Amino acid sequence: MNWFEAAFLGLIQGLTEFLPISSSAHLRIVGELLPNAADPGAAFTAITQLGTETAVLVFFWKDIVRIIGAWFNALRGRVPHSDPDAKMGWLIIIGSIPIAVLGLLFEEQIDTSFRSLWIVATTLVVFGLILAVADYYGKQNRELTALSPKHGILFGFAQALALIPGVSRSGGTITAGLFMGYTREAAARYSFLLAIPAVFASGLYKLAKSFDEPGIYSLPQTGLATLIAFLVGFVIVGWFLKYVSTHSYRIFVWYRVALGLALYLLLGFGVINA
Repeated sequence: MNWFEAAFLGLIQGLTEFLPISSSAHLRIVGELLPNAADPGAAFTAITQLGTETAVLVFFWKDIVRIIGAWFNALRGRVPHSDPDAKMGWLIIIGSIPIAVLGLLFEEQIDTSFRSLWIVATTLVVFGLILAVADYYGKQNRELTALSPKHGILFGFAQALALIPGVSRSGGTITAGLFMGYTREAAARYSFLLAIPAVFASGLYKLAKSFDEPGIYSLPQTGLATLIAFLVGFVIVGWFLKYVSTHSYRIFVWYRVALGLALYLLLGFGVINA
């Protein structure tokens, strides 16, 4: 693979990570459509996600510092555990447990069989339709101040579904949030915060393993893709939060369904390999 392809995949990662359309699915599909058709791999995907999650760190820096500070102060008894920011710290930890456990248990499948494009096409369509139902029927009257441990766990399991390409990390958690009655913006905001521990843990783990396991991209090429993903992702996260504050998720639902059906056709006619 060459530098241009790595950079292009970094652009795709940055554009799609925060939208409920699955960045891992897009990297998987685009990789097959490039001149040197190949699956970029789970490691490349996880490492480039470090770039987009760094964008989240920068964008939400004040919120993150406040949450971490309140959480530590609650441990030391300086603020009550009921403090909203201290509570949010605990809920992010609780919500990160499902994806950590399931990610380790199913690591081999995540790196291999789950990346079948037949599975990707199916999850794009099915979870797109589920998002449509949640967006239409969700009451959307809860803000993040109403978040409870039970809801944190449910958010966590929804995020864990994104271990399968095509589900979408943001799409899964946002869908769960809408079903539980959270507003579109609140569900999206918690989705981004919840992803930070999981993505950094996964990305750094895959980065460490990549020194011993050769991939189709060199580390410098992967680094370029990660940098581009960061720059593009920073712009997208701000735009997306503004967009969902006044619009439904309908456009993303139609896009997911159309992409999934197009992928079925490409696979059925043998244009690309599963």
